[in-house]
Amino acid sequence: MLAFEWIIGLLLGAVLLSALARQLNVPYPTFLALGGMLLAFVPSGPRWMLEPELALALFVAPVLLDAAFDTSLRDLRNNWLPVATLVLVAVGLTTTSVAVLAHWLVPDMPWAAAVALGAIVAPPDAAAATAILRQVNLPYRLLKILEGESLLNDASALLIYRVAVGIATAHHLRLSEFAPSLGLALVGSLLAGYLCARLWLPLTHRITEAPSAIIVQFAGTFTIWIVAEHLGLSGILTIVAYAITLARTAPAQMPARLRVPTYAVWETVVFVLNVLAFVLIGLQLRPIWERLDDPVRWKYCLVAGAVLGIVILTRIVWVMFYGVVLRFVIAHGLLRTKPPTTAPTVRGGIVVSWCGMRGIVTLAAAFALPESFPYRDLMLLTAFTVVLGSLVIQGLTLRPLIIALRLKDDDPVKAEVAHGRAVAYRAALEEIDGDPSEEAELLRLEYRALLLRAGDDGGVASGELPADPLRRRAIRAARQSILTLRESEAIGDDAFHQLEEELDWAEMSARG
Repeated sequence: MLAFEWIIGLLLGAVLLSALARQLNVPYPTFLALGGMLLAFVPSGPRWMLEPELALALFVAPVLLDAAFDTSLRDLRNNWLPVATLVLVAVGLTTTSVAVLAHWLVPDMPWAAAVALGAIVAPPDAAAATAILRQVNLPYRLLKILEGESLLNDASALLIYRVAVGIATAHHLRLSEFAPSLGLALVGSLLAGYLCARLWLPLTHRITEAPSAIIVQFAGTFTIWIVAEHLGLSGILTIVAYAITLARTAPAQMPARLRVPTYAVWETVVFVLNVLAFVLIGLQLRPIWERLDDPVRWKYCLVAGAVLGIVILTRIVWVMFYGVVLRFVIAHGLLRTKPPTTAPTVRGGIVVSWCGMRGIVTLAAAFALPESFPYRDLMLLTAFTVVLGSLVIQGLTLRPLIIALRLKDDDPVKAEVAHGRAVAYRAALEEIDGDPSEEAELLRLEYRALLLRAGDDGGVASGELPADPLRRRAIRAARQSILTLRESEAIGDDAFHQLEEELDWAEMSARG
């Protein structure tokens, strides 16, 4: 009963902390990290443990699927160069610099363990950055670059992590022995994710009850991750490929009465998983702290602080260096891409370099280390320090920094939404054109009025449309038109999801 009371109290506390974070315009993981740290030193606090093998599957798989589902392939392709350099070069440099620093400060630490530590703290967190970025007028392109990075750098960092942990635990295994299976795992993971997504909807299309459909979605996510890991594939890459493929096919096949509650439940679960991750990792700090004597404690704190500093510094150096080089290359006409690569600005580079907050993936990867892993206590303490430090230092200062730089958003999503809305209601009008009934005439008048204000911010109110078969037929035509617009890339995924939500509520109200 005591554990249940603690869980209720922690969830309510997390809700209060997230509300406070919104009031102060800071990312809610910042306060969760502070709460987790304080909880670790509550004398009568709970002592909960979780099997390390469960950490990545439990915390990373749903969070990653949620992020990947909203990823725009168009925007990733348009910004492939900056995203690729952040995902590959920035993660590689961070991993290397942390590994070198850790091995220098702790000479007895095996190189494989040092590399694993670097990979653990390398990937920035999506939730922490976007919580701030969506509150300010950041240029759309910068937002898409950071969202793309936060999705894909988990895969690159955890791939390095997996190899390093494998070498450290196998003792005599060399990287050259990993290489062939690693290449097969990369290709196999992407193929497996794609095939799972193509098979998933036909296998589950008969599930029409929202609670059952949502349970099956979560069970399917965990099953795909677990099976991929058992087959020697990358669970990260498999889930990313699965989610992106599913996002392209599910909107045309999933009814609104399932999609609306599904999105709400997934958003809630991602929040709860963030809470549990920060709480569970925070609770590990107390036993670690208690079993260390004073000299070792302060040595570990020194290592953790140094790693936090090098993580922040490495990202700043790389992003600014990349900006200088790319501006030189573009100015001299040495780079030709389609579409043409936009020269990065200094102000944009400052924002990107400061968006390096770490979060749930770093915590889960540290917790997933085997109990017997060399210097596991140091790595857990360092991972939590990097997460907490980056969220406090960067998370609390990011919004004032963006405001001070006066970056302007050209808001292409608003224009795409207006265009998509106009196309959708023209399609709805064409669908009922020729119907002589009085209901059809009333509906035509209504849609013409909506079409006249298609460029406004307001959408379709959920209670204003009467339920009738004619309206549902028109909504189906409107939905098909926005699917076509997204397929042709006339609108992006952000605009598509806004319009999809409008039509979902219109469809829900049309069902009475």
